Amino acid sequence: MAEKIDTARYRRIGQLFSDLESLLRNKFPSHRFIFLIVAVILAGLLAIILSNYTPRLYRDWRQKRLLDAAASLLQEQKFDEAARTAYEVVKVRRDSLAAYYILAEATEKQNLEETVSWRAQIARLLPNDLDSQLNLASAALRFGQIDRAREALDHISPRDRDRAAFHVVAGWLARAQGNLVEQEKQFAAAVQREPGNDLYQFNLAVLQIHSADAGKSTTARESLERLSKVAPFRTSALRALLNDAVTHNDLAAADNYAQQLQMSPEVTFIDYLLCLNFYRKLDEKKFRLLLERVTPFAARDSSDLTSLMNWMNENGLAADVAKWGDKLPPEKLISPPVSIAVADAYASIKNWSRLKRWIRSGSWGDAEYLRLAYQAIATRRLQQSAEDEFRALWFSAEQATNDRPERELDLARLASKCNLEAESERLWSRVANNPPTRREALDALGRLYRTNNNLEKLYDVLQRLHESSPNEAPITANLARLGLNLEQNIERSHQLAKEAYDRAPDEVNCAVTYAFSLYRLRRITEGFQIIQKLPSDQLHDPHAAVYVALLLFDANQIDAAKDYIAAADDAKIYVEEKKLLDEVRAKLASASATPTPPVSPSPAESSPIPASTSTPSPLEPR
Repeated sequence: MAEKIDTARYRRIGQLFSDLESLLRNKFPSHRFIFLIVAVILAGLLAIILSNYTPRLYRDWRQKRLLDAAASLLQEQKFDEAARTAYEVVKVRRDSLAAYYILAEATEKQNLEETVSWRAQIARLLPNDLDSQLNLASAALRFGQIDRAREALDHISPRDRDRAAFHVVAGWLARAQGNLVEQEKQFAAAVQREPGNDLYQFNLAVLQIHSADAGKSTTARESLERLSKVAPFRTSALRALLNDAVTHNDLAAADNYAQQLQMSPEVTFIDYLLCLNFYRKLDEKKFRLLLERVTPFAARDSSDLTSLMNWMNENGLAADVAKWGDKLPPEKLISPPVSIAVADAYASIKNWSRLKRWIRSGSWGDAEYLRLAYQAIATRRLQQSAEDEFRALWFSAEQATNDRPERELDLARLASKCNLEAESERLWSRVANNPPTRREALDALGRLYRTNNNLEKLYDVLQRLHESSPNEAPITANLARLGLNLEQNIERSHQLAKEAYDRAPDEVNCAVTYAFSLYRLRRITEGFQIIQKLPSDQLHDPHAAVYVALLLFDANQIDAAKDYIAAADDAKIYVEEKKLLDEVRAKLASASATPTPPVSPSPAESSPIPASTSTPSPLEPR
């Protein structure tokens, strides 16, 4: 039955086509029919082409127009408009390299953190391009994204890692991690690759001018002297040279640099503060004259006013800030950051009642956490019984930071300055989790634990410092010496002492630590030979003198040991060093109480124990 239905259906279809063919043959001539078919086909093809390609052509035309407009806006420094226009392209075309370049440039000019995201898109599209990865790493460092910067550098191929530009960015990454030794190493490598690059020379010189190595610091000064005659580096080089001269109390050189700096076309208000710092050392009268000349100028701008007040607070002139604040119009002082500088002045001179009045009411906007913190401090200092109120205010201050690392850092610094130990420890511990501020936080915790003689926690901090800066010899030496004193990780402590000495054999801290390690290994002669190479004045430092006395006593240099025992001032040495010094003193007292046996003119009686065939050195263990 089904087959009969299908057969009938096919017959009807066949008949339909047959009738259609007959109709066409009767109605249209053959050439017209062919023309019609071709026209229909061409129209269909044209329709397909237009439907497929017209939107694309329009889209490409519109994207090019938007990119041209964005580039023009960027050139005109209309950064917001340039970014918005370029983003219109990105919304429809995720691989538009030109749009990402405009977005990165526009946001970077505005110092916006989203620069990192746009640089990351460029690096994604150009994974093997050195400049793209370096630009991403630089942007990440600029906004404190250390892990992302490290990832960008890790993506750079080994063949490009010996390029000068790579070494420069790697140096800035090392600095962000607090590893100054690695920073110097990378900057030196950049100079070696491109010795004619003045920027690389400047970066290295600014770093090495502070070096304890006399050769490096001298070379750095010579480089900065040369660069002070080169227009782009003139002002920055003079700043570095002035700071160095003031640090070394070279007042004649500092006077020369200060005068040159003040005559520089690029002089800034911060440069006047550098000159103030110098003139304060050189001549009090000149300093006061310059200060009087600068203060009216600073009062015109809140940023300059804040800078000057902060400088005065940090240099023991907080009382002058308080007096100056009384003479300034109130409207210049009521808002941050100037109001914060005034509060800091009152706290520095311990005028707690004035401080409490200053921050009693009102709001400091984004700096409200600092107003609450100052209020808590003033409350505790004025009323010892107001501990609950202090805790409530301080808790509110911590809550007001909104877990933002830069605010927690401000609060931690204030807590340290006002000797709030528990609050300092808690805040610095949190700040230490943020890579850009980790080094400052660990250093602060180290000082806190050293002051409190909390050696176990100090050891943990030194371990973290060593992990973040493994090539910094003084840190390695400090960790090794404390480990040996606490008898923690003994084998590793000996290894670290050797590593520190190998890196910096002329650095007294590293040399004395390795000598102490050898002393603990009973290799007294080797340890004594190390300290013999060091300058006597450095060995008479109280901390070094303790370990030198140990070695001298065990080497039978009793009189010399007494000299270093006297140099090891009990008031200046650390608690673990005092324990060692007490041991040396006890040994010395015991040795003095034991009478020395008389020397017999006759040969000694034979002993059943075989005598040594060699003459022992007086430096060997007794």
